[in-house]
Order: sequence, then structure tokens, then C-alpha cells
Amino acid sequence: MARLLLVEDTPEIWDFLSRRLQRRGHEVALAHDGQAGLEAVRAGRPEVILLDMNLPVMDGWTVARALKDDPKTQ
Repeated sequence: MARLLLVEDTPEIWDFLSRRLQRRGHEVALAHDGQAGLEAVRAGRPEVILLDMNLPVMDGWTVARALKDDPKTQ
């Protein structure tokens, strides 16, 4: 199955989603803010990123732009 990165700042949501995705056989990594999400992408190279747009520290749009412009994540 897919390697997923779930970037979400609400514990109830990431707990619910990660458990459901893991039960379906996906490998799930969690990040709790945008900066942590960006670092996780650079380190783990997930196949799919599920990204909340209202993240503290760095919002989802900023993370998406940083990933798009970063040659390390291409």
C-alpha cells in the first residue's frame, strides 16, 4: 500500500484518520504543523500527502508552495 503523510494539528482528526488508513494497510506518518510536515516530506518521501490548510506555524498553502519549489522534493 501507499506511504502517506498526514499533516494535521487536531489530535482527534489525525488519530481517527491515521487509524482508519492503517487498518486499510497504508503506512502513515504524522506531522502536527506545517514545518514538521515539510521536514517529514524531505526525510521520508511519502507517496501521498494529506495536508490541512489551517496549520499553525506554517499554513498548508505555504507548505505546498515550499514543496513545489524545493528541488529536494521533486
